[in-house]
Amino acid sequence: MPGKATPTPRITKFTNCRLVRGSSLVEQDLWIDSLTGKILKDQEAFYELHLSPDEIIDLGGRILAPGLIDVQLNGAQGFDFSVPCDTKEEYDEGLRMVNRGLARTGVTSYLPTLVSSTAEVYHKVLPSLGPTGATHQPQDGAESLGAHAEGPFISPGRNGVHKSEVLRAAQTFEDLITCYGKDNLSAGSPIKMITAAPEVGNMMAQIPEIAKRDIIYSIGHSDATYEQAISATHQGARMITHLFNAMRPFYHRNPGIFGLLGQSERRRPFYGVIADGIHLHPTSIKIAYNAHPEGLVLVTDAMRLCGLPDGTYEWTNGERIVKTGARLTLEGSDKIAGSSATLIECVNNFRRWSNSSTAQAINAASAVPARLLGLQGVKGCLDAGADADLIILSEVDEPDSGPTLAVDQVWKLGAKIFDKEKEKAVAV
Repeated sequence: MPGKATPTPRITKFTNCRLVRGSSLVEQDLWIDSLTGKILKDQEAFYELHLSPDEIIDLGGRILAPGLIDVQLNGAQGFDFSVPCDTKEEYDEGLRMVNRGLARTGVTSYLPTLVSSTAEVYHKVLPSLGPTGATHQPQDGAESLGAHAEGPFISPGRNGVHKSEVLRAAQTFEDLITCYGKDNLSAGSPIKMITAAPEVGNMMAQIPEIAKRDIIYSIGHSDATYEQAISATHQGARMITHLFNAMRPFYHRNPGIFGLLGQSERRRPFYGVIADGIHLHPTSIKIAYNAHPEGLVLVTDAMRLCGLPDGTYEWTNGERIVKTGARLTLEGSDKIAGSSATLIECVNNFRRWSNSSTAQAINAASAVPARLLGLQGVKGCLDAGADADLIILSEVDEPDSGPTLAVDQVWKLGAKIFDKEKEKAVAV
């Protein structure tokens, strides 16, 4: 007769651990509740609510951090968000595969990102990519916080590997509705972020309407001058997509989009950085971080090839991409075609190159993107009342790269869903 499944402990207490608190690691216990999926205020739980831990976990001095948040992810596990399937059921199954795979890398929340596509593609796939919300269960893995539409309203001269034939120029907001679909652009709709070039068409005038719908406007794939970039922030732009890449380069007489990092604190936007060792020189990252440390958001820009063997693969537009380790390039050119690095790898690289503290490096992939998304106090932190999305990190000394953070466990909404020691996802 088969034995009964072990129930998930309701109250878990983590002890002998170092918590990410601000820019420091603090020795402190943490209590979580798997019933509510939230982090508890330990003194209140014990003295006022009279709760006792069902499980006490001694972490042996390891780091307990918020789950990572990736705001630019094009696909993973062989699945591309921008490629529709024959049926919605097939597409949604691909999403579930990505979500489970991402969780194993420490990513508990993300923005599934669509590259420049036709209106038909947006209308077909965006309904599947919206915020998961209350329906999300721990065993589902990473959750979507909304889609990131990267294009197609971008500069033809800064399109990178985006297919030039599908690029558009918006003259009115109706052009955005026609492209993405009316239901995908309302407040609380699937789209959470739009990357567009403010200088293309009449996009500058559309930024306030985008912002009014609680959608983040991000400047990217753009040839905007410094003055145009400033105007975009005045209109409501709050983010720069993969800083330095696919944009007008810095010049001492016109600093371009990068110049926004030199503005007053009120006007400085958040900015994405791909710290995979391929997209940017480490010194470029260090310069950006020193200019505006509070705004740096680590992203992977990862594609579906992440986790697949090296080789040449078909891409969405009939062209082919060559994968060599973490490096992805368009076949026959040296054009970078995204990344295959994981977010924890980017955290490790950033920590080495920026001389930031361990907590600050983790914050760049958790607390800072949560603030960008308006989810401070809910995601990206270990505050009482926040979602109990957690990662347990050990620090190993790699011969070539030095101290390196490794994901040992992942907890989603108060339940353990991955344990490296068991080399498999833990059934919830």
